[in-house]
Amino acid sequence: MDSHLDKLPAFVDTIKSIKETIITNIVLIGQIPAPTFKEKRRTTVFMERLADFGVDECTTDGYRNPIGIIKGTSETRPPIFVVAHLDTIWGTDIDHYYTIRENSIIGAGVTDNSIGVGVLVSLPEIFRKLNLRFESDIVLAGVIQSLGRGNLRGIRHLLKTWSTPIRGAVCIESYDLGRINYYADGMIRCEVDCNVSTNRGWEHKFKPNAILILNEVINQILKLRLPQRPRSRVIIGRISGGFKHGTIAYDARLGFEIQSNSDKMVKSIFNNIKDILEGIGHEYEVDLKLKTLSNINAARIKFNHPLVKSTVEVMKKLELTPISEPSESELSIFLSRKIPAVTLGITRGENHQHTNATAEIEPMFKGIAQIIGVIMAIDNGVCDE
Repeated sequence: MDSHLDKLPAFVDTIKSIKETIITNIVLIGQIPAPTFKEKRRTTVFMERLADFGVDECTTDGYRNPIGIIKGTSETRPPIFVVAHLDTIWGTDIDHYYTIRENSIIGAGVTDNSIGVGVLVSLPEIFRKLNLRFESDIVLAGVIQSLGRGNLRGIRHLLKTWSTPIRGAVCIESYDLGRINYYADGMIRCEVDCNVSTNRGWEHKFKPNAILILNEVINQILKLRLPQRPRSRVIIGRISGGFKHGTIAYDARLGFEIQSNSDKMVKSIFNNIKDILEGIGHEYEVDLKLKTLSNINAARIKFNHPLVKSTVEVMKKLELTPISEPSESELSIFLSRKIPAVTLGITRGENHQHTNATAEIEPMFKGIAQIIGVIMAIDNGVCDE
């Protein structure tokens, strides 16, 4: 492992020498709108680029996840997965034109997850430039239907139907360089729709205001006693509703997320909130509908797992400071299937998840080198225990 670590600083300069190819892939793919459930155009270009770079196999699975496979030298070693989600939060109504400056790329979705996908599709050329061969097959998967209501369906299906063991995995996110995610909290993401007019709303002596009713829901959620151990919280993330300033709101929507490192606690809090909604709906004679958008189970590998320790060594060799926190990415699905995996960020930036998101170019090359270093560590056996 030490000899491979020593090569990483030189890798940065070599990767930088094909800067134009990497940026071209980021822009070519990133400027194609790919809202969740509508990733087809981006999928097509992703596969075309993989074919252009000469991967050994280029195909899709039964769920239309595009996959490129670089054959390894061993016929017995299980494959190593490298994945990035193809979908973004922005629809076709948003301008996806990217602006390239001396040290930045600016545009919708560039930090979530266009850089991740652009780097993923560039890996065959990067491996070739670095003259790297691996024992394991390297499976490059651009997964669809990850975000929001997608509920990580792409990666769930890919792993459920994959016919062989998987040696280990690296999940790529554009943002933020230095992150090392190796555990996922349990989570349920929900929306509550409050509708007054369809449920006796016009018969009230005092017409309820849907926004104020959801405000009462928030107040009662905030009164819940949540433990510090297991660590648990409810995040109130979105609220919308109403028609105009001088008219009582008859429709409103609340978005929230329950998080805990205990699946049992997530379910308990969810049931408490269901009771709150039932009580408020009955008291105010309104229609409160609870919808579950997505959910994941708590899963982890330990900090002293060889994969985590090796990843930290790679990052420190590249003078990166590791920062750990839970992740809701594809990582959780790998870990729930007992497949060692980490999520890594590629670069730094600002205005993350805004239409004018900005990603720095220069840090990308260290970000890519760390991915290469972790793939090499997995290929050397750190996940084989």
